[in-house]
Amino acid sequence: MDTVFIRGLEVETVIGIFDWERRIRQRVRIDLEMAADIAQAAATDAIEDALDYKAIGKRIIGFVGDSEFLLVETLAEQVAGIVREEFGVPWLRLSVSKPGALRGADDVGVTIERGGQWQ
Repeated sequence: MDTVFIRGLEVETVIGIFDWERRIRQRVRIDLEMAADIAQAAATDAIEDALDYKAIGKRIIGFVGDSEFLLVETLAEQVAGIVREEFGVPWLRLSVSKPGALRGADDVGVTIERGGQWQ
């Protein structure tokens, strides 16, 4: 299998456990790698045969922008479920981070993998 990726997708959302975080929107950054067989799309040069990263990105932006989770862990699980179920992705690696959330660090977050390793 091949990998289709989206890197550095930034979305404003309500995220965090502190009272002040519940009253503001913060930026989260999403990096996503998805297993896909790109051979058919390469042969036909047709978007219908490709994993449509634009459609996936728009779905993630809409979902994350409307969400209000306490934890990045929950947000990551929900996004992974959407990508796997709605777009038929058998395996993915997803990172969700909160830039500037920890003084002295560029960002903090989680990386998860879901689905079996592809062949």
